[in-house]
Amino acid sequence: MKQLTAVALGVALALGLSACAEAPRDGAQTEQVEQQQVSGVETHNMDTTVRPQDNFFRFVNGGWLENTEIPSDRARWGAFDELREAAEEHVQTIVQEFAAMDAEYGSDQQKIGDLYRSFLNTDRIEALGLAPLYSEIESIAALSSHDELVRFWGEQQRYRAGTPFSIFVGQDQMQSDQHVTAISQSGLGMPDRDYYVNDSEQNLQLREQYTAFIAQLWDAAGWDGGAEAAANVLAIETAIAQHHWTRIQNRDRLATYNKMTIAELNDAAPGLAWDQVFAHAGLEIDEVVVRQPEYLASFAALYRDIDIADWQDYLRFHLLRSTANFLPAAFADASFEFYGRTLQGLQEQRSRERQAVNTVESVLGFMVGKEYVARHYQPEAEARMAEMVDNILVAFGEAIDDLDWMTEDTKQEAHAKLATFNTKIGYPTVWRDYDCITIDADDLMGNMRRASSCEYDRNIGRLGQEVDPEDWGMTPQTVNAYYRATMNEIVFPAAILQPPFFNVEADDAVNYGAIGAVIGHEIVHGFDDQGRRSDGEGNLRDWWSPVDEERFRERANLMVEQFNQFNPIDDLYLQGALMLGENIADLGGLNVALRAYRNSLAGQEAPVMDGFTGEQRFFAGWGQIWRIKFRDEALRRQVIVGPHSPGKYRVLGPLSNMPEFYEAFNVQPGDPMYREEDVRVKIW
Repeated sequence: MKQLTAVALGVALALGLSACAEAPRDGAQTEQVEQQQVSGVETHNMDTTVRPQDNFFRFVNGGWLENTEIPSDRARWGAFDELREAAEEHVQTIVQEFAAMDAEYGSDQQKIGDLYRSFLNTDRIEALGLAPLYSEIESIAALSSHDELVRFWGEQQRYRAGTPFSIFVGQDQMQSDQHVTAISQSGLGMPDRDYYVNDSEQNLQLREQYTAFIAQLWDAAGWDGGAEAAANVLAIETAIAQHHWTRIQNRDRLATYNKMTIAELNDAAPGLAWDQVFAHAGLEIDEVVVRQPEYLASFAALYRDIDIADWQDYLRFHLLRSTANFLPAAFADASFEFYGRTLQGLQEQRSRERQAVNTVESVLGFMVGKEYVARHYQPEAEARMAEMVDNILVAFGEAIDDLDWMTEDTKQEAHAKLATFNTKIGYPTVWRDYDCITIDADDLMGNMRRASSCEYDRNIGRLGQEVDPEDWGMTPQTVNAYYRATMNEIVFPAAILQPPFFNVEADDAVNYGAIGAVIGHEIVHGFDDQGRRSDGEGNLRDWWSPVDEERFRERANLMVEQFNQFNPIDDLYLQGALMLGENIADLGGLNVALRAYRNSLAGQEAPVMDGFTGEQRFFAGWGQIWRIKFRDEALRRQVIVGPHSPGKYRVLGPLSNMPEFYEAFNVQPGDPMYREEDVRVKIW
């Protein structure tokens, strides 16, 4: 689940949850409801020739793994992707209906429909060629000094094309009721610094393919000197990458929070007029949060050593790279060959229609979401979800009380934070305004540039404004969930409230193991190795005693070591430190969801269904939501850059630490799922 960079929900004791039906009025109805319930275990996807003690992931998902092919236009396929496909189909129907209308200019229907039509108007796109970018191409050609380059980078912040640093406005992690400007490292065309600085055989080959891609864009543009330009671009990006912080370093919320005045930034990173950068970015500010101060200092020292002509090659490439999908086919196809086929292993591009829908979603997501909710959201799902959230919050409070490693004073602080958690379910109560975007059915590139400019103005316009408690970081048609530290909130968009995550026809066990553990996962993000650094008000504050800090780190380090041992492909092992927050959230989420499930039984024994006990169904619920297959290229990328462990290890890793799993499936010493007690992790 996604964790956003960082409001009050009273934790009320709820009755035992039934996620399957309204409370019955008499005994006859009780019997009828029980007959209607199903176990929720997807037995048709299982491989019962595999013992659960040996490999629970394959036991639950082995049949699906054997019988499922990754679609040719996908890099991976799993439970999340199946739901996303269904949501995209719903959205496609909406968008295509709007595109067929003769809608009033400026209406939601007109904007959505005309943006879709502009993407499908390939004759117009081919006829225009690079004409929509001529003014920017000319601006790059006119650069004659490094000082002008600084101005250009400031102006380009609204388009994010060829900017070695990224400026944005967000909540201040030290004063969460205020907004602050931040600046972060940027400027690479490949996904991570590792692709430039790690000289593995795989990366050396990727660099060759990357330079070929750059030259291919040059040829598509009709420019001479593609090979030389490609070498220049790779050299510049390699120099930048050598000073980038690693993804593990960037997880550290304290290390990446460095508030400075602009004068202090000029002193800390001399040689580049940072005040001019912000001025040309449209920001009149006195202070900024610098996420990677050493990077900015190094970049300020090196950028003048690079010739303006080489920087112009770099800027031309990033202009073409960032807009390739909105240019003629020669550009879009070249982009797909590298970013789709080479980096992710895709066999073919998605249909033009589906690409158009995804473009509409990226620009007008909440506008589309409003119609999606009207057509596909069931309000009763929200009520049932809210009840389950309440139950799991209560269970987490009990779990805090039962911790044997945390001191009483710190437990009180943890309870104080838990009591201020806010929950959002389904969709926003206030929809985002898109009045600043003008959409023209004959001007795809203009639509995209205006949309980018609109979003940038919306972002920086938050400076000096109150923090909006109704803001959402995901659209309701997104199949995901998140925790936002600066709001101390957990958010569950409408589209995730479907099987196998949330099955209204299933008994409680599988729902607690699936969506319940997802709820627990997001709650635990508030108490993982980074989330624990913020308090209930969303501010970075050390509320831990030294002894609690030490005990937490001991347990977290043990989890890092565990996941470092997983080897999903070739010589690549999981990065336990990079994935630590998500792995803590998975294990903690399962623990608290299981406690909540047991509470819901109110002392009664769960029925056996499909041959499985309640707790066996609980664990099956978790296992089946992480069924997934990757193409090799996509799996390598996930291991290098992803904060989440691949689905297989989100099942095997947490369950091998849970004695309750051992009891449910009789796991014994010598079984592959068994860990000795002294190396099992229990944090929350």
